[in-house]
Amino acid sequence: MTEERDTEERYTVISADCHAGADLLDYKPYLESRHHDAFDAWAASYVNPYEDLLADTADRNWNSDRRVAELEQDGIVAEVVFPNTIPPFFPTASLMAPAPTREEFEQRWAGLRAHNRWLADFCAAAPGRRAGVFQILLNDVQEAVKEIHWAADAGLIGGLLLPGTPPGSGLAELYSATYDPIWAACAERGMPVNHHAGSASPPLGDEPAARAVFMVETTWFSHRALWHLVFGGAFRRHPELRLVLTEQGSGWIPGVLDMLDYYHGRLVAAASKAGSADTAETAESKFGAGLAESMGKGPSEVWRDNCFVGASFMRPHEARMRDRIGLDKIMWGSDYPHDEGTHPYSREGLRISYAGLPKDEIAAMVGGNAARVYGFDLELLDAVAAKVGPTVQELSEPLKETPVGATSPVFAPGGSVRVW
Repeated sequence: MTEERDTEERYTVISADCHAGADLLDYKPYLESRHHDAFDAWAASYVNPYEDLLADTADRNWNSDRRVAELEQDGIVAEVVFPNTIPPFFPTASLMAPAPTREEFEQRWAGLRAHNRWLADFCAAAPGRRAGVFQILLNDVQEAVKEIHWAADAGLIGGLLLPGTPPGSGLAELYSATYDPIWAACAERGMPVNHHAGSASPPLGDEPAARAVFMVETTWFSHRALWHLVFGGAFRRHPELRLVLTEQGSGWIPGVLDMLDYYHGRLVAAASKAGSADTAETAESKFGAGLAESMGKGPSEVWRDNCFVGASFMRPHEARMRDRIGLDKIMWGSDYPHDEGTHPYSREGLRISYAGLPKDEIAAMVGGNAARVYGFDLELLDAVAAKVGPTVQELSEPLKETPVGATSPVFAPGGSVRVW
């Protein structure tokens, strides 16, 4: 008797936003030996502030087999891997940690390099299934450039995680030419520059109001990387540079691009008029002086040619804006293993956002775009998806009832009022 073959058409789903990291003590072998004594002393007194990293499920961050199995059960065949756990010598998860002081830099940099080396091994444990996003610090640009070339050689195809420069950080703003060697190295090695939500907010304290303000403002602080790099001319000087904005929503993009185009047009026009003999210099002409030459294309053109969005647990109202955002720009993400992620209800999350849309458009947003941006081998992943991916029929059916226990914002009512 021959085995009946599953002939249902399925989607190849790649999560463009997942998180992982080593258990704290497992970072030690990846540190240079000269840091081992200091690491032992630090680890002995460190108290982890995150409940999810102390729970029985914490090993989802580093247990490769469990992770592959849970993602496959959720219909996902590959992932872009951002950091999550505490790297050596950090007070908190590195994504949220403030820039180190001069005195802290050496040990913090050693800790991030240990994470990057652990990540290379973690990705190698599931060949073709993970695009690891490596970390840098902006305090030392030349060290960052060395790490970019190391990461490219090590196969961390997820690219670079760009730290933020929040007010008070002491770092040069992202529009500064100081960082040109970083953009040049990423463009040369074909490495995407990723900017994840939460990594650019200034410290606000622990009062209830501060936590609420953080929730309101954190995505705006992350969006700043877009206009800093655009107005700073990074894409004119490095036309192959690619920027990915992840877990920041996506519905804000059309309105922000309209705003950026508006200011760009006004400032450039004012500066051009001020150059003629019969036109007086104005405040706007001063603000726009040299802008056209330094940045090249306008903001919407830069978005079209160089930018993408890691649209974690994309909401229904955002999916309706896909043509304005750019269908070829959107990369869905599950945010596994975070509570706000869609696991284990990713199929339902995809249905609530995408049911009723054309099949080819869904295929692009749930996997095809990510494969192109991050260099996944779709032939390899299609073979896995043929067994575990959600079916075309399944995702075509609107979700009528929210799964019990689902905690992702994609299932929450409302949400369309966000302005950024």
